[in-house]
Amino acid sequence: MEKDMLKEIFRLQSKFDQAVVAHRGLDFTKEVWIQKEILAIISELSEILDEVNFKWWKDPQELDQDRLKEEIVDLLHFFVSMCLKAEIGPEELYQAYLEKNKENFARQKGKTDRPGYAWNK
Repeated sequence: MEKDMLKEIFRLQSKFDQAVVAHRGLDFTKEVWIQKEILAIISELSEILDEVNFKWWKDPQELDQDRLKEEIVDLLHFFVSMCLKAEIGPEELYQAYLEKNKENFARQKGKTDRPGYAWNK
């Protein structure tokens, strides 16, 4: 039987978050937790940018695929943690993703009341 990878990621992140809260004695409101997760995500995005040579004023380095993967996984950790703090589980996230994906395709096909989304034909 194959594991549901998204559920497993959420389970492991929940276990990790609980350990950090317990060992560090953290006690924030939901709003503050989400703010902290957003700041951590911004920090990780910045680290990803550094890995992909966005600084045109510096000599580019060879792309380190392992380091890039590590930073993207760090981003995932904080994203899933934010979902947990917002009380969004893997099933709810998946369903919301499906709905939004469908809406995004409809917008690109010009099937929306919002202007500016249709693909050029």
